[in-house]
Order: sequence, then C-alpha cells, then structure tokens
Amino acid sequence: MIKSLLIANRGEIACRVIRTARAMGIHTIAVYSDADAGALHVRQADEAVHIGPSPARESYLVGEKILAAARATGAEAIHPGYGFLSENAEFAQSVIDAGLVWVGPKPASITAMGLKDAAKARMIAAGVPVTPGYMGEAQEPAFLAQEAAKIGYPVLIKAVAGGGGKGMRLVERAEDFAGALASCQREASASFGNPHVLIEKYILSPRHIEVQVFGDSHGNVVHLFERDCSLQRRHQKVIEEAPAPGMDAATREAICAAAVRAAKAVDYEGAGTIEFIADGSGALSADRIWFMEMNTRLQVEHPVTEAITGVDLVEWQLRVASGEPLPKRQDELSINGWAMEARLYAEDPARGFLPVTGTLERFAIPATSRPTRWLHEGGTAPMEWAPDVRLRIETGVAQGDAISPWYDPMVAKLICHAETRAEAISGLSKMAWDTQVWPMKTNASFVGSLAVMPDFVRGRIDTGFIARHLEDTADDVEPPRWLCDLAAQRLAAKSGRYDLAASGFRLNAKRANVVQMSDRGQHYAGELDAVVAYDEQERALVRDDGSGVLATYMGATWFFVAARTDGAAGGAASDGAILSPMPGKVIAVEVAAGQAVTKGQKLLTLEAMKMEHSLVAPFDGVVAELNVSAGAQVQVDALLVRVEKAE
Repeated sequence: MIKSLLIANRGEIACRVIRTARAMGIHTIAVYSDADAGALHVRQADEAVHIGPSPARESYLVGEKILAAARATGAEAIHPGYGFLSENAEFAQSVIDAGLVWVGPKPASITAMGLKDAAKARMIAAGVPVTPGYMGEAQEPAFLAQEAAKIGYPVLIKAVAGGGGKGMRLVERAEDFAGALASCQREASASFGNPHVLIEKYILSPRHIEVQVFGDSHGNVVHLFERDCSLQRRHQKVIEEAPAPGMDAATREAICAAAVRAAKAVDYEGAGTIEFIADGSGALSADRIWFMEMNTRLQVEHPVTEAITGVDLVEWQLRVASGEPLPKRQDELSINGWAMEARLYAEDPARGFLPVTGTLERFAIPATSRPTRWLHEGGTAPMEWAPDVRLRIETGVAQGDAISPWYDPMVAKLICHAETRAEAISGLSKMAWDTQVWPMKTNASFVGSLAVMPDFVRGRIDTGFIARHLEDTADDVEPPRWLCDLAAQRLAAKSGRYDLAASGFRLNAKRANVVQMSDRGQHYAGELDAVVAYDEQERALVRDDGSGVLATYMGATWFFVAARTDGAAGGAASDGAILSPMPGKVIAVEVAAGQAVTKGQKLLTLEAMKMEHSLVAPFDGVVAELNVSAGAQVQVDALLVRVEKAE
C-alpha cells in the first residue's frame, strides 16, 4: 500500500482525498498557491508545500512544480483530484517517469479518450452506440456544412479536445452554421490549442446519464451503476442523482454493459466515467442512449455513487494504484436507496449567477434537521423528515475562510441519501434551505427551489430544465414580514430594550411597535406586537449572534442589526450607540466595559476599504456595552460600543 500521498489539487476534492488517505494510514501532503496559504486542505494535510502565485497557470497547472514538491517531501504517489492536471496525459507520464505512483489511469488511456473524434471511432469498434454525426479529419467549412445538412438540424458543433462546456455550439438553422463554426473553432483553439471539431445530432430533449466504471491492473473492470446529471446550467451540472429516474432493469443492464466495454477498449485502470446522452422525449430505452465521451478521472458527483453502493471510491483508487485487485466483483455490487447532490456556489442567481467573493463570516450547514413539512412525490402531500435520511457535506472551506476570485467559487457539495427518491429530494431541499452563508450570496435558495419543482419531483427532466424554469427559481429571496417581526422581537428581547427606529435603542423609553433593522445596507422593519405562528417559526432558522440576529429562510441568510435612521453615516447615535459605518475589521479596541470615557476619546479602530477609521465617544460617559474585540469582522450598522452619559 502507498505510504505517502501528494494531492495535486485544492479545495473540497483535496480535503476529500485527504480524509480517506488518512483513514488508511497514509501520510498526506498538500500543495498550495499564495491565495491558498491558509486553506482548509492545507490545514488538514500532514504537511504542505507552497507551489507559486495565486493564478492556477502559475501554480496548480505547473507540473514541474508539483513534481518538485513531491521530490522535496519524499512523496510516493500523486493523486490529481479532478480538474487541473487530472486528465493531462503528459503530466501523468512525467509522474511515472519520476518513479512515482500515479493514482489514475494509464497515460495511454487518457490520450485515447482525450480527443472526442478518436474516442468515438474506438467506441464504434467496441460495439458501443454513439450519437449520429461526423467526426472525420476534413475540416473545411463548406464540407462541414454539408455534413451538418446530412445529419439534419439541429446539430451540435463540438471541439474534439473540448470539455466543461467549452468549444460547443448548438446550431438550429443552416444559415447560422458558418458563424457558429468559426466561433467554436476560435474558442477551441484558444482553450485547447486544437481548432478541430466534430458534428453530432442534437437530441431535442436530452438527458445526461453517466456510468461509473472502475478497472484494475489485473484486467478486471466493473461498473457502479449510473448517475443522472441532466440538471445543468450552461453545460455545468447543478444537481446530480443516482440512480437515474425512469431507468428500468433492462436499460440499466444495457447501458452499464456498454460502459464496461468502453473502459475495456482502452485498457482502463482506476476510476472513470462513461458519459451518455439519452433521448428524454419518452421512456428511457437502450436504443435511444448514445456514448458522448469518457472522463478519465474521479468526478465531482462521485459521492452519490458512493452513497448508493456503500463504496469509498478514493479508497478503491489508492488500492488499485498500489497494485491490488478491485475490492469487489460485479455481482457484489448493488443499488441501495437514492442519493442526490447539489453544488453550492458563491454566486448570485438573481444577477445572472455572477460569482461573488469574500469572507465566510457565517458558514453552517445543519447536520440534523427538525421534523417539518415538505413536498411528497406529486408535490402536494406533507411528509415528515425521514429518520433514516443520511446527510453528507463535502467542502474545502470553513467559517472564517475566504472565497477568492482565483478559482471556482464552489462552497460545498450537499449530499442526501435516503430510501426513496422523494425522501432524497426532500432532504436535499431542506439542506439547501437551511444552509447559512453570510454575507455572501449563494445559489442555496435556487437549488432548494429547483429540487421541489413538480416536474423534477416526477422525474420529468432534461438538460433544458433549468433554462425553462429559471424565472421561477432564480429570484432574490426577500425576508417575509413574519421573519422581520420575529427578528425584531429577538433583537428587542436580547437587549432588554425597545426601539422606535428614529434614534436607535433608548433607555427608559416607552415600548414601541416597530424596530428598524438593516442587513448589508438594506433596511427592514419588524413589529414587536405581531404574532408569529409556530409553523412559520419552524420554516426558518433564527438565533442571536453577537450584536444582531441571524436568520435563514429558504437558503438566504440575513444578519439583522438595529438600523440607523437619523441621517448619520455611521458612528454614534444620539443615545451613545457606536455603529459600524461599513463592513470591516476591528484592528484595535482602546477601552473596556465599564470604563469612564470623555468626549472625543478613541474607543476603537476599524479597518475598512483599506483605510483605518477611528470611532470616538460622542460625550462624557461610561462604556455600558462592548460587543467586539480586536480581530472581529463586523458589518455595516453593527452595534460595536454603547456609551451612557455620565450622571
């Protein structure tokens, strides 16, 4: 067995590999760029090596730096994770040439499946059904246009060296072909250094179904059943599940057998995925499912396969790379229950899914959940949270970490495994809607809403599902009035004072009906006397947190604090409340609770927008309340200090 392992990757996949490797007694070595110096995968590994600047092309994509780190630490093996260098045959060969163990398929297998046209030709020879199309050497635009006409529109133009949705164009009319071809070739040349394309028939209601395969160095190849990854946005997967809905036993046997033939055709070792496209306009059948491509690595969505089979695929990778045979035969593998996975991203669905960056000042995904009412199969009947639902979270960040602009903005993968598909859907939506991320926006609300849409619940899906339902799922979630009321009541209760908005909290004031609050510069009002029904309270997670109230509802999170309404830009209200004028970091606290202060005396220093801001006492008095310490991250309008006037 391998004794020491370098993980040539970052984020959640590096953490995932480290977890299994350490459980197997393997010494783990991380690599990191400038941006990842304090990253979770670095903290979790037994040791870590710096490999360069933040841009991936200067660090994680430089094979020689990875090899140098392996030599410097005495690593015995390299695991590439996914992305970056994981499907780079030259890098794989350089690892082997350096005398190290490559935890992945043979370089020749990567090369054989790396070019889509050559891979399809090999699949045809192996008896694997492929999508009708053209994949020859001739690349003249006029000739390709003729081939597209023979296939029949609509067609897909795809870069032969493409992947991840790049170098792909849908053409619905002959008059659009020339422009789409030129655009695709330019992108293919820029992204992959190869302008060659293939053309294939576009399936009008396509479903993306893939089969997990695994081979060893002893000639054994097995499949671990299928996954459905049809819920995509711009060719990027959003929700994956296993098994595929609507897959009968005969069709499953046919598609999985074809996947095994595909893997054997390239003498495959390790974890791989055979991707198929299925005609989803009717019931799934073997004669309407075709090979698309092979991913010669572990997939992002591998946890759903692990859930339904009870197999640790990373452990299998390490054992196979060590020369061991596959731990199980085909007849020892079976499907147990249903699993769903959603990718939680730091992005804003209401603004075109633009990625967002910043510090995860609050990041929590509840590991357990209260019994609640959620959609049952069919979308109407209530269902209690199933007691045997199993939740799993894969992440490369923790609370307090940052989502940087340098890499993919994935925050976590949410996985739910249950006995039935309906229970898995309910569990996944509940996980998404209970996810607490603040102050950044995420797609948690979008994912939760997507999962419980009636057509998805019924299994009526294809790769165009999200585009058709985008308006129904991507809107901003606004805090409902009852949630504002609940937050206001919690704010008042935690302070022991009541407030009429105009001048902040006041001592000895008559109880008011309304509390003015803010979150990230947005203002809200909550009624103290409003009755919040128990079932409404159960739909949200609300708790006191420092100077405010943290509330999560349908995947959106707010941090409500008492708002300024006296026209000041921040600082001290008339009652001595010292509020943060903007989001920032407290770098110095000059006073202590109970300390006497004089007007103009510095209380604390806030660093924001790369500048230091001194907050001072508004009058002579005593520090009655001190809510922060040096190093604390604070948001706009957070109550930092309250000074009471001297008698």
